[in-house]
Amino acid sequence: MIQKDLAFIFPGQGSQTEGMLADVVNEPVVVATLQEANDALGYDLRTIILEGSKEELGKTVVTQPAILTVSIALWRLWCEKSEVRPAFLAGHSLGEYSALVAAGVLPFADAVKLVSQRATYMQEAVQPGEGAMAAILGMEDTAVVALCEEAAEGEILSAVNFNSPGQVVIAGTAAAVERASVMAKDKGARKAMPLPVSVPSHCLLMKPAAERLAVEMDTLTFSAPNIAVIHNVDVRTHNEAAEIKSSLVEQLYQPVRWTETVESMIAQGVAQLVECGPSKVLTGLTKRINKEAKSFNIDGEASLNEVVTNLG
Repeated sequence: MIQKDLAFIFPGQGSQTEGMLADVVNEPVVVATLQEANDALGYDLRTIILEGSKEELGKTVVTQPAILTVSIALWRLWCEKSEVRPAFLAGHSLGEYSALVAAGVLPFADAVKLVSQRATYMQEAVQPGEGAMAAILGMEDTAVVALCEEAAEGEILSAVNFNSPGQVVIAGTAAAVERASVMAKDKGARKAMPLPVSVPSHCLLMKPAAERLAVEMDTLTFSAPNIAVIHNVDVRTHNEAAEIKSSLVEQLYQPVRWTETVESMIAQGVAQLVECGPSKVLTGLTKRINKEAKSFNIDGEASLNEVVTNLG
C-alpha cells in the first residue's frame, strides 16, 4: 500500500554507532541480512556491526558496507511489520545505495560489494592528510560557494554537502579547507568545524575513484525502481539503468543537494519522512529544512514500533 505523503530516507557515512541492530539482531530477516552481507563480502561484517569499536566502525572501508547493511536490515524489518510503503525514497550520499536497494534497483548482495569497492577507491584516491572536510555553520549556501572560490587559490575546494539551511560542508585539499575555515569566521560564519574523516568526499579529488567505480558498475545489472528514488546530484528521479549509474558515478565528485532533495519531496506532497538506519542525523536535518513535516526514525525495536503505530 503506497502512502502518497510518505518518504523513507537513508543515512550516509557518519551515522554509524556502536551496537547497531543489537535489539533486533534475533529477528530472522535481520539474521538473514547480516549473513547475506558476510557471504557477499567474504568477511565477518556482522560481528563488526554488533561489537565493533567506534574506531573500527569509523574506517571508511568498514563504515560504508556496515551502514548499508544496517539500513537494509531495518527496511526489510519494516516491510515485514507493515504493509505501508513510501511514495519516495532518497539517501544522503552512501544512503542513496540503500534507497536503490529498497527500490529494487540493485540486489543487496551486489550493492554491499559495490559500496565496499566504492569505499576502497575513495580511500585510495587521496593519500592520508592530503584532503579534508569542514562544516560551515551559519552562512548562506551562495556565500559558502563564493568562499570556496576565494579560498581555493588554485587548489581543489568546493561546497559538497548542502545539508540544511545554514549547514554546508566543504571539501578539498587540506590547506584549502584550512584557509576557507579561517576566512569563514571572518565572514560571519557561526562556526567552521573540521570533520574527523579520512576521505574528502564529493569534490574533484574523488574523480579517480569515480572512474574506477564506473567500471565496476558496468558489470552489474540495474533494474528500474519500483519506488521513485530522488538522486543527490540532480534532485531528479531516473528509471533507466544508464542514468542511475551515471548519477552514482557523478555523486562521488559532485555535491549532495540534500536541502533541495527534501524540499522536492515536500513539494510533491510528502508530509512525513522516516529515516531508516543508524542514528538520527537526517531526522535533525529534516526538521531544520521544514518544520512542518513530520519526522520519524527507525534505528531499532522501539523506534520501529513507534513508526508502525503512527503509520500502520
